[in-house]
This record gives sequence, structure tokens and C-alpha cells, in this order.
Amino acid sequence: MVHTPVTFAHKIQWADLPSSVQNLMKRSVLDTIGVAAAGYQTQMGRITARYSKDHWQAGATGPKAQLMFDGASVSPAGAAFAGAFAIDAVDAHDGHSPVKGHAGSAVFPALCAFGGSVRLNGSQFMAAMAVGYEVGYRAGLAQHATLSDYHTSGAWTAIGVAAMGARLLELPPDATRHAMGIAEYHGPRSQMMRCIDHPTMVRDGVGWGAPSGVTAVYMAQAGFTGAPALTVEAAPEFWDGLGRDWEIERTHYKPYPVCRWAHPAIDAASDLRTQHGLNAANIASVEIKTFHNATRLAGQDPQTADDIAYGIAFPVAAMLVRGQVGLAELAPAVLDDAEICRISKATELTEDAGFNAAAEHGERWARVVLTLRDGQVLTSRDYRPKGDPDNPMSDAEISAKFHSFTVPLLGQARANQIEDLVGQLEQVHDIAPLLDLICAPV
Repeated sequence: MVHTPVTFAHKIQWADLPSSVQNLMKRSVLDTIGVAAAGYQTQMGRITARYSKDHWQAGATGPKAQLMFDGASVSPAGAAFAGAFAIDAVDAHDGHSPVKGHAGSAVFPALCAFGGSVRLNGSQFMAAMAVGYEVGYRAGLAQHATLSDYHTSGAWTAIGVAAMGARLLELPPDATRHAMGIAEYHGPRSQMMRCIDHPTMVRDGVGWGAPSGVTAVYMAQAGFTGAPALTVEAAPEFWDGLGRDWEIERTHYKPYPVCRWAHPAIDAASDLRTQHGLNAANIASVEIKTFHNATRLAGQDPQTADDIAYGIAFPVAAMLVRGQVGLAELAPAVLDDAEICRISKATELTEDAGFNAAAEHGERWARVVLTLRDGQVLTSRDYRPKGDPDNPMSDAEISAKFHSFTVPLLGQARANQIEDLVGQLEQVHDIAPLLDLICAPV
């Protein structure tokens, strides 16, 4: 059945989802929990959790939710705010290349926040999550096609969160329209390339997109008006086939906790390092050929973890020196690694016309050229990122990433319990035990 955005938000069921979409939703639950656990431990995660407890308290008679990995009781908007910032603090969450952004970093924490006051089984939980992803992706595509500025994911994930929340709170159709309209109007129209050029903790805007969507639902429930959402109702071509064709199927996953635009260059560097048995000390300089927006990542001389996450030269240098780009390569101590700093500063970024053309179609490509101290020049093949739908991470790789992110914080037993529950989530009669595992204090 083909739906309107409103009927899709309310009528689509777990059994209606293709098996490929069902598998992606389960994969995204596990992957996002892992990223949230890693993000909770960052300075950005700690600041926003504290802020939520101080400023987003639940009303005496209003709905309540718990902060992830903290357990503190706050408003649903407060829980979505802190959870989205925590996930966005480690740039390892799932995404969608054509929309140049990330749905799960806003949708998942908002869903957990709503789940604090709405009883759900596992299938209902994941069907609601699919609504948030699909509506968010399509709203983002409409926004990017109809506006000249490249806005952060927070601008359009707010609309997906609102559609999902309207479903969970069983709003009538007209109130659902208003919820999406309020979310679109109040969602953060933040400029993504500003954070690329000047990296800070503002990141991808989802820290405000998630609570904007949550708040929109409760406002619409109370009778506040805000329809229409123009990305939904004034751009019908982006909603064709809703419920039949799934943007979710273009979701990708990230092996490295840095901006995805850097990933093909990291993989190219890794291949050269392994293929030639390189000693980083013998590398004189690096050239990264890629598409325009990736060259703006630059970051040859980072000063903060934010600079690394939105950089390309430093993560590539880390791969050449250490053979990995993981959470350790985001820690402050890595900024004092003399060899990584040397190679990063000796890195030049250049645009490739073919890669620019491919980027217009949502593809991310890079090639790395290494010049060694003895004058030898090594050139990689052209790379696309690992984790794309046609170059996927395996289930084992997703699991290993999840454990590497969660075990240091939660311990092996709790991480195993979460993974086991997610693995059979469609059979779970009550989502509360999973939320308890996610939200229990550490």
C-alpha cells in the first residue's frame, strides 16, 4: 500500500516492512546504542547530560523519561536532547549519503524518550523507528532540493521525530500534520558547512532537532497549530511510493568515528600501509584527492576532538601511523602524537572533478598518494566508504564495533544482554527491559 505521510506515520506495521528494512532497523538499534555509550563518556556528552538535568526537568504531572546511562528522570524533550548530543559526540552513527546526514542520532534517543511513558513491544518500537527514519530521510531530501543552504540533520530529523511521536501518542490526522509543521518550523536550520569549516560541539544539529520534534508532538496534542510542513506537503515528488519504496534501504554504517567524508581516504591509506608494509617514519608527504566538501574537512593541525571528528588529514595520518582510527584516536592524548602530527601537517588535499561529479549523486570517493622519503610515490586505487549498502559492514563487524564502544563503560555482561535483546527484538513483549539496560546508571 502506498501512503500519505500522515497515514504512513500511523498505519505502517512491522509486518509491512520488507525483511531488508527490518534487518536494518535491528542493526541500527544495536549500532546506535554503542555510539551513545561512547558519546556519553565524552566532554560533550557530560555537559549536555548535566544541562538536561538542570534545565529539562519533567513537570509534576507531565510525562517522564530517563537519561541514557545515567538514570536521571527528566522530561522526554530533555532525554532526547541529551541522548542526541551524546550520539552526535562520536561521529560513528548510521547515515544516508543522498541526504548527507543522519536520522538515527535524533530518532533513536527520541524514541527511547517517548518509550518512558508509552508501553511498546519490540515490533512496535522498531516500526515507530522506521517511521522516524523514512519520514526524516524524505523530508531531508525535499529540504536539500528546495533550499540553497545545506542544513544539518537536526533540521529534518525533527520532522521524522514528530511523525514517529504522533504515532506513539496516537494523535489524530490533523494534529499529526500540525506536529510535523511545528517541528519543521522550529527545527534548527543550522548550517552544516559552518561546523565543517569551524568544528565545535554544535555538530550536526540533532541535539536540538530531537527535542524540537518531541516538543512539537506534545504541543500539537495540546492543540497548538503549525501545519503545513512544506517539505512534506509542498514537495509531493519526494513522497511518491511511501510505504512501497524505502529510503531506509540506503542507510550506511561507519567503521570509523569521524566524518564519513574522510572514510574513503582512510581506507585508501590503510590499503597502502598494508600492501607495502609501510613504516610511517618513511612517509614524507600525503596527497588526498577527493570531492570538494571533503577537502573542507582539512584539519591538518587539530586542537580538539571536534577538529579530529571533522577532519580528514589527521585521521588519515592516524591510520598511517597506528593502523587504526578508533576511539583512542579521538582522545586528547592523540594530539600529542608527534608522528601523526607530522604526517597530518604534510598532507595536501586536492579536488578531483570525477569525484565531485559522483558526490552530486551521493557517492563519496577518494584516492591517496604517498611520497616516501626515498622519493618513491605510491598511489592507491579509488575508494568508496566501507559500510555503504553495496559495500556493507558484516554483522560481525557491527557487533565488534558495538562491543568496542560499550564494554569499557558497561562491562561485558551488560553489553551481551543488550545485544541478545536486540537480536530478538521483534519477539520482545515489552521494551522496558531494554530501556532499563540502556538507561541504568553506570
